[in-house]
Amino acid sequence: MNVILVGLIVANGLVTYQGLNDLSFFRKYEFHVGSIRSGQQIRMFSSGFLHADWGHFFFNMLTLWFFAPVVIEWLGTISFLLIYIGSLIFGSLLTMLFHKDDYSYRAVGASGAVTGILYSAILLEPNMMLGVFFVIPMPAYLFGILYLLYSIYGMKAKNDNIGHTAHFGGAIGGYLITLIKEPSLFVDHTLMVILLAIPILILFVMAKLGKL
Repeated sequence: MNVILVGLIVANGLVTYQGLNDLSFFRKYEFHVGSIRSGQQIRMFSSGFLHADWGHFFFNMLTLWFFAPVVIEWLGTISFLLIYIGSLIFGSLLTMLFHKDDYSYRAVGASGAVTGILYSAILLEPNMMLGVFFVIPMPAYLFGILYLLYSIYGMKAKNDNIGHTAHFGGAIGGYLITLIKEPSLFVDHTLMVILLAIPILILFVMAKLGKL
């Protein structure tokens, strides 16, 4: 059992518990564009440890528990922590980029960080099989591509309360930091590196063309 992994789960649990039992604490540390633009940048980090409810917390931590061991085994604990924190920040940065003019936009959750770990694990082990909804078998790389395409759809549709932008930013963080830490993937998994980059390119092309 990895101490850092357990520590992250405990930290998320403690901050979430405090936030769910103290609304002023929740409002002080959630992601809120207006507050961040007024100088409260700590929210871009602290919001990644708050969750909207215990179901939200459980789903994120369960996903982290499943995929963290792949990253830790390949890259070690310190790199795992770097990817987690880096992906959290990437998720917040991309959210600010896309929502900078929506001063009332709010978000919470470790989803960006967790998606970064998920995408890192997929990049490292693209052929591992995942059980979508715990039932449908699917290669990890295919799941990763479809997940990000769905995130683009969610960002465009804006018809739910899911932080798709943070998910996507986290995936970008996990992708880039993993390749920096393990450049051999460019040679060993060349096709997968290219395939997993396609949704990222689609996002920025659509943003450039004003389609989001």
